[in-house]
Amino acid sequence: MNSALESLRRDFGGDIIEPGRAEYESASRSVLASGSPAYVLRPENVGDVQAGVRFAARTGLRLSVRGGGHGFAGFGTNDGGVVIDLGELANVQIIDKERHLVRIGGGADWGQVSAALAPHGLAISSGDTRSVGVGGLTLTGGIGWKVRKYGLALDNVVAAEMVTADGQVVHASARENPELFWAIRGGGGNFGIVTAFEFAAHPTTDVFYGRILFPASEVAGVLQGWAYHLRTAPRDLTSVVNFANPFAGGPEAPVEIHVAFDGDDPQLAAKAIDPIRGLGTLIDDDVSLKPYADILVDGATPPPGIQLITRGAFVDTDSVPEVLQILAEVGAAEGAPFIAVRSVGAAVSQVPHDATAYAHRQAELMVTTTTAGPKPVIEAARPALDVIWDRLAPHVNGLYANFLTSATDKDVAAIYPPETYERLAAAKHHYDPTNLFAHNHNVRPQ
Repeated sequence: MNSALESLRRDFGGDIIEPGRAEYESASRSVLASGSPAYVLRPENVGDVQAGVRFAARTGLRLSVRGGGHGFAGFGTNDGGVVIDLGELANVQIIDKERHLVRIGGGADWGQVSAALAPHGLAISSGDTRSVGVGGLTLTGGIGWKVRKYGLALDNVVAAEMVTADGQVVHASARENPELFWAIRGGGGNFGIVTAFEFAAHPTTDVFYGRILFPASEVAGVLQGWAYHLRTAPRDLTSVVNFANPFAGGPEAPVEIHVAFDGDDPQLAAKAIDPIRGLGTLIDDDVSLKPYADILVDGATPPPGIQLITRGAFVDTDSVPEVLQILAEVGAAEGAPFIAVRSVGAAVSQVPHDATAYAHRQAELMVTTTTAGPKPVIEAARPALDVIWDRLAPHVNGLYANFLTSATDKDVAAIYPPETYERLAAAKHHYDPTNLFAHNHNVRPQ
């Protein structure tokens, strides 16, 4: 241990934060989880990341990698181990103007990316939150306001620079280490630390974005009509329905349909959005033309002592009516969780199912429930949540890793179907045979 620490202090040029430092309290926690790591390492360059990985490997200490730190499962921190915080590796650079190629540091967040690209009239399909890290979101998916038109965030990655478990720097693309390139597009942080991504951005305009509200009493019809419209709506339109919001009245909370039309033509936008406006009794409609960078929201940090449980699953086309009927009934009951239904499909489904390790291309919708509160409230809510998901189980499939608070073997099996898992396990054996990168939705080496 002493020898490894001496080597780290010699080779690591960034900040090494240990208990007792003034910065330790904030450095030790991620956005949604507390921890007490022995060392928080803040690398300034790729060489520092290599030194940090070698230190963790030599000491056997548990290793956590932190990008934005928003992971619901708390992978960005640990107790007694090493945290490599990539926050200083956040440069955003356009490296090929003609092809719109953008190099993004592994510690950047989507707010930094959208702000850097906006003056150039460019954007990347990402999530919907500014402070979420590029790395964590991209490695397991990336579902946001451009998903139906431009696909997942990971569908727009063309290359990556990584530090693997042996401390080596490798590059992954369709031509260079193609199996690793396949694995990191959906396989999460199992294969190393991505220090930089190369994305293919696209030209963008302002977008029509906002909320359309209906009474809670009309949720059943609104949900079914919304899903039916999205099935044939232009890909420019992406939408999310939120209801049963406990902070806005629970079962009495309005049904909120959020829409994002990717274009600035008011006639085309109206043609795509007006059928949603006609689904019920309109309470409010604040859809307007906005810069894309402005529609990303700020991520909230829960107050101390507040925990979250998120659960989610995908819905194939044949099961949409049954799932939406169940959700409407659940949302009308006292004590219902916050429910969100996201449109996917379209561009996501056009990518071959085996082109990446993201395994749920066939889904039309993604459903999530969220419960928040102090630990006793969370524990008391679990039985009712189990009942809800038992009802949904025959009609849903899979899991989306970015919206999970747990990381059990059962979770991993739902994220990765057997064929996908076996291929990931083979790649894991090649790049991380000792499972150094285990603090994630872990794929064990074959």
